[in-house]
Amino acid sequence: MIRIPAIDLRAGRVVRLRQGDYAAETRYASDPVELALRYAEEGASHLHLVDLDAARAGVSDQRDLMAAMARESGLQVQAGGGVRAREDILALLDAGMSRVVIGSLAVRAPDLVLAWAEEFGADRILVALDARADATGIYRLPVAGWTEATSLRLQERLQQFVAGGLQDFLCTDIERDGMLSGPNIDLYRDLQAQFPSARFQASGGLSSLEDLRALADSGCAAVVMGRALLEGRFTLAEALSC
Repeated sequence: MIRIPAIDLRAGRVVRLRQGDYAAETRYASDPVELALRYAEEGASHLHLVDLDAARAGVSDQRDLMAAMARESGLQVQAGGGVRAREDILALLDAGMSRVVIGSLAVRAPDLVLAWAEEFGADRILVALDARADATGIYRLPVAGWTEATSLRLQERLQQFVAGGLQDFLCTDIERDGMLSGPNIDLYRDLQAQFPSARFQASGGLSSLEDLRALADSGCAAVVMGRALLEGRFTLAEALSC
């Protein structure tokens, strides 16, 4: 299981949101480029990068910063936030990103995402399906920064993408995002059993090395490490060795 540190950017700063709420922001003192370089020096091979400005407004002036982070660190960077058009994919790839993360559009316009995967290569697209359990326990896919509910089931969209040839998915349990409450191990085990050819990246709730071991046992291909790493719940070296 690949351990991937995460950096969320807002107005050029390293931040974390709680459950995607822009009003529940924690700022960190680290310089984004220096932090990416530090992760590389500590042994990371990948970086998960989110442009929160683009995710919220659809436009951003952070791409030069993101390009510097990829260039200076040498990490394989998967980056997303506000990808709404083919030009956004081109801009991120041109900025040195290894893979583009597509979220809301994967829910709203899956055929378009499949067409981009065919054009750019499935290995350059990471579909992010962020889910929230409804009152009956069915995981559904909200959009627009998790503020707009839909009736679409997580497994329904996964089936469509897997049938279309995609294999790599970032799945976040929204209720656990930024909460340090532990990842939803049962969800990832169920998804891996239902879609054995898929490679799932786990995100949300990670708080300890024990969580990392449990995720590895669940069959996840990778885990995205955000707040727990930034706040010193464990070091990157510990995460890479456990």
